[in-house]
Amino acid sequence: MSDGTFAPRLTRAQFLKSVSLAAVGLALPGVVGAAQAAGLTILETGSSLLYPLFNLWVQGYSKIDPSLRITTQSTGSGTGIAQAIAGIAQIGASDAYMAGPQVKKNPTMLNIPLAISAQNIVYNLPGLNGSALQMSGPVLAGIYSGKITNWNDKAIAALNPGVALPNHTILPIHRTDGSGDTFIFTQYLSKSTPEWASSVAYGTTVSWPAVQGGIGAIGNPGMVQTTAQNPYSIAYVGVSFLAQVQAAGLGVSPLQNKAGKFVLPNPQTIVAAASGLIDSTPADQRISLIFADGEMAYPIINYEYAIVNAKQPNAALAKAIKGLLTWAIDPMGGSTGDYLSKVHFVALPDKIRMQSHARIATIAS
Repeated sequence: MSDGTFAPRLTRAQFLKSVSLAAVGLALPGVVGAAQAAGLTILETGSSLLYPLFNLWVQGYSKIDPSLRITTQSTGSGTGIAQAIAGIAQIGASDAYMAGPQVKKNPTMLNIPLAISAQNIVYNLPGLNGSALQMSGPVLAGIYSGKITNWNDKAIAALNPGVALPNHTILPIHRTDGSGDTFIFTQYLSKSTPEWASSVAYGTTVSWPAVQGGIGAIGNPGMVQTTAQNPYSIAYVGVSFLAQVQAAGLGVSPLQNKAGKFVLPNPQTIVAAASGLIDSTPADQRISLIFADGEMAYPIINYEYAIVNAKQPNAALAKAIKGLLTWAIDPMGGSTGDYLSKVHFVALPDKIRMQSHARIATIAS
């Protein structure tokens, strides 16, 4: 099996042996007793993109350990990181890895990939929501910087020949909360458009240029709702909210990748983008997967991270966190299609899953 294999192909026995769960005391049947004895509660907070998957995981894991209480909150990746660092939450869910200064200041914090996700560019253009309008990083950077203001701008028209675009002001919608979605969206703009990189750059929060008609929203639910309520708007929304996007009748744009091709996010294009970066993932697992090489690579994908303190206040809590996260990335547990396909995520490739297991194993009291 190659390091680039994404589909889980190990038997359960082979998988458990390969990650040496017994060596760290994490055999799944044993997890139950630890949490039952302690009556533990784990708070997960952060990414609204990861929130639907964590809710599915909570339902599944409750069958393994019905006594462990897991509370989930959709607060944005910035809050998830901050509350994990502060010890308010045991798991900070984030679409973004911690920044270098944060890591240096908090050396016991771990960035642990749990799955791979992507982001949709969605729009509400009356009469054209079914047209799959093509977009590129430079055009989106122009829209969000205020240099492209109308839907019939020649730059948009050049990407969509033959489409009758309206002469109407574009309403760009952005996140106002600290957001991993903002982090990966602005990374795409930065990597595809040097002018954006040298001015606005990227982060979970950025100083958005003042744009006439620009609108702020909170969380992925807020982005979908605000786009639906405002004709002629455009927004960035995590793939776990695709069902809500479709229910609202919004359009989804194929994006121009590094090879110049226009692609939508699906398991094939997400895997195509991630495959070339597997061997580049460092030991601390902080890496951008944005604007990857490849003819079929979708340009906005990312690892979904659990931000966890390796130093927990007691052994029971450390073991409970390890048990939950181990199950979440287990190809016979939380990493099956029964969970991931419902939110349009892709399982970690084998090499990255092994890295994540090694990081999880370091969590202790």
